[in-house]
Amino acid sequence: MRQRYIVIGSGSIGRRHHENIKILGADSTLLPWRGLDMGILEQNLRDAAGAVIATATDVRIELVKLCASLGTAVYVEKPLAFTSAGLESLLKAAKPVAGRSVAGFMMRYNPAFKALVQDPVDAFRFSMEVGHDVRRWRQGWSFSGSYAARPHGGGVLLDLCHEIDMVTCLYPGLALGEVACIGHTHFPGVDFATRVSLYRAGLVGDVAMDYLSPKSVRRLSVRGRNGGLDLDLVSGREIRWQGARETERHWASERNIMFLDLMRDFMALAEGRDTHRNPLLPRLDLVGESSALVARAWEARRFHGETDWGHA
Repeated sequence: MRQRYIVIGSGSIGRRHHENIKILGADSTLLPWRGLDMGILEQNLRDAAGAVIATATDVRIELVKLCASLGTAVYVEKPLAFTSAGLESLLKAAKPVAGRSVAGFMMRYNPAFKALVQDPVDAFRFSMEVGHDVRRWRQGWSFSGSYAARPHGGGVLLDLCHEIDMVTCLYPGLALGEVACIGHTHFPGVDFATRVSLYRAGLVGDVAMDYLSPKSVRRLSVRGRNGGLDLDLVSGREIRWQGARETERHWASERNIMFLDLMRDFMALAEGRDTHRNPLLPRLDLVGESSALVARAWEARRFHGETDWGHA
C-alpha cells in the first residue's frame, strides 16, 4: 500500500516537496495555506504517514500542535522559528513526534559538506558566505510578494540560515557575537545583507549572507594551525592543504538531490523504516542548538544604514 503525505503551503518550496514525494513513490496532497479549513486538514492528516509544513514561519505552531496530537510526523521548513520564545513553543508542541520528524536543513546533504564533517579541520578561524541577486533567484518568483519581504519573520538571515546550521554541525558550542545588517529603503525592517559573528574558546568566525550579489556565491573557508580548506559550494571545487601539501577535489551536487535525500530520510522516519543512522539527519529533537542560534541572531540584529540597490 502506498503511503500518503500532506504538504501544507503551495508556494515554490511546498510544490517542490509535493513533487519530490511523488518521485519517491508515495502519494501527496498539496493544500494551500490561504483559506485552509482546519477541519478538512485534520481529516486529511488522519490517514497520512506524515505532513510537510511549508508555510510562512509565523503560522506553524498550530499546525505542529495538530499533527502532534494525531501522532503525525512533520517535516518543518527552516527556520523553525525567528524568536527564542517561538522556538521553545514549537519544540514543545512537536515533542510527541519529534523523534520521527525533521527540520528542512537540506544543505546538510551536500556531499562536500558531509565529507568535511567526517574529516574536519582543527580550526582557529572560519568564514561562510552565501549571496545572490534576489531579483533573479527563481523564475516567476517575486521577492516583494514572499514571506522573506516581511519585517516580522523575514529577511536574509532567516531565508539563508543554512550556513548557521552547517557551522553548528562543524563546530558545536558557538556563542553569538555581533549581528550587523544593512536594510533596504523599500522594505523597512528587512535585512538585505547580514554578518553574524560567532566564537568559542580558540575559534572565531563569521557567517555572511546577502540578497545583493550580482553573482551567486556560497563558500566556506577554514584556517587551522597547520592546514586549512577553501570550499566553493556552487562550483564544487575544494582546496585543502596540510602543511605544504595541497590537494584539490571537485564535488558534483544538484540542489534538488539534497531535497530528495532529506525527504527520503523523513519518509523513512515517518514510516518507521531504517534511515541508515545518518549522523547529519536534522531530526527535530536534535536541531535545537542551531535553531536557537538562528533565532537569537535574528533577535540581535542591528541595522547600519540602508541600500536602495535595485527593486526587489
